[in-house]
Amino acid sequence: TILKKALTRLEDYYVKGKGKKLVLAQQEPPVKFNAYKNNAGASPVMGLIEQIIEDSKKVESEATAAETQAQADYESFVKDSTALIKSLDEAVGAKTKASATAESELAESKGDHEAAVGELESLAAYEADLHGECDWVMKNFEIRQKARLQEMEAIQAAKAILSGAQ
Repeated sequence: TILKKALTRLEDYYVKGKGKKLVLAQQEPPVKFNAYKNNAGASPVMGLIEQIIEDSKKVESEATAAETQAQADYESFVKDSTALIKSLDEAVGAKTKASATAESELAESKGDHEAAVGELESLAAYEADLHGECDWVMKNFEIRQKARLQEMEAIQAAKAILSGAQ
């Protein structure tokens, strides 16, 4: 806006001729100079100011476009970050739940293992008892067989005596 005002003032002075009204009175100079003419070099200054105005508009539009793009990128980043954080939170929750489930299953498995080990120990003790009994039966088998045969012979003899005694 300041540049536009400066350009307007220069146009008023050089183009519209208002600059001629600023001279109050014509005096005879002590030294005769050439006739006063408006500066013909004013058009490059005005052109420069016009170029500055155009450049500033261009820079402003580029800055506005860059700011709009940066805002869109930021919103996209925030949206993506929020989605990522949400998915990571869900993953943490799922992994925590899985870890708790695994720990409870581990505790249950340890209990089952201890019970199985206890049962195996009792079965091993029972097997040792049976083995001892079987060893005693195998060791004393012939002695017991002879005793049974003698008992059977004695019963046969008693039977024969009782049968013959009648």
